[in-house]
Amino acid sequence: MKTVQDAEEVSRIAFGFMASKALFAGLDLRIFTLLANEPKSVSELCEETEVEESLIVTLLTALTSIGLLQKRGDMFDNAPGAQAYLVEQAPAFFGDYLRYQIDRQMYPFMDQLNDVLRGDLEKIEKKTYEEWMSDPEEAELFSNSQHSGSLGPGKVLARRVDLSDGETLLDVGGGSGAFSIMMCKHYKQLKSTILDFPNVTEVGKRFVAEAGMSDRISFQPGNALTSEWPDARDGILMSYLFSGIPGAEIPNMVRKAYDHLKPGGWIMVHDFMVEDDRTGPSMAALWALQHMVFTPHAMSLTPSYTVGLVQGAGFESVEVSDLIGGMTKAVVGRKPA
Repeated sequence: MKTVQDAEEVSRIAFGFMASKALFAGLDLRIFTLLANEPKSVSELCEETEVEESLIVTLLTALTSIGLLQKRGDMFDNAPGAQAYLVEQAPAFFGDYLRYQIDRQMYPFMDQLNDVLRGDLEKIEKKTYEEWMSDPEEAELFSNSQHSGSLGPGKVLARRVDLSDGETLLDVGGGSGAFSIMMCKHYKQLKSTILDFPNVTEVGKRFVAEAGMSDRISFQPGNALTSEWPDARDGILMSYLFSGIPGAEIPNMVRKAYDHLKPGGWIMVHDFMVEDDRTGPSMAALWALQHMVFTPHAMSLTPSYTVGLVQGAGFESVEVSDLIGGMTKAVVGRKPA
């Protein structure tokens, strides 16, 4: 890991929020989509965005300076990364995830960080996921933006376990159903139950219906920490659950999974994890910091801690691997047959 050496590097970190807001503004004005097919001039972009020239010039300059756009003469064009991921028609587009969940939901929460660290929890607007998701509009915005970003990891995780003989999956905190959808696509005989907050499950039902899987994926509205779990599952998946609950509850979730699995059943834990020496990666570390803002007693997870809990609960053949590079890892294990 390269350490910071000078004032310019300190400033780059301190002013990083300006770059992220420039990206979000570009998405909001559909700049990257407008440039998808050909370079355009300032005047063309002014007309198409209905933003006055001085303002659009400042934004285009900022987006160029941080590498999202490239300028050739008087024309602006997408950089390769923007073309691949920020254009609405692109197969790998995740701009809505950035625009809605990160900009409109996660970004404002960071204002609470100092209060959380000082323990001034009475100042915190929302202290748990359950409280946050009790607002139907917030639940819908969160689930909609999260869905597309979870389909790819769900597809990868489905290949990390062997559920070819399994019939039942419990997806704890399964949200929009993205992971369950990809698991059920991979294993044609599999049926899944998603346990999540009531407002979240209502959004998830729509995604499951659109995927044509309403007959195979069902929903149980509730709270993972307090609700009863269905018994005798062939697999239990907990994706992004551990980072969203108090750290003291995590061992209980692992033990609960063991108790509700059939012999030979799989536990799958997917979440943000930093390396055991806690030097990074930075994206995993920053996501843990973000989650702490609205779950003040959440933990920054490491692979060895998570593997230790899973093994300590009695699971065998426990393995850990990267799922989203530089951000998340998957820990999988089997209950003895």
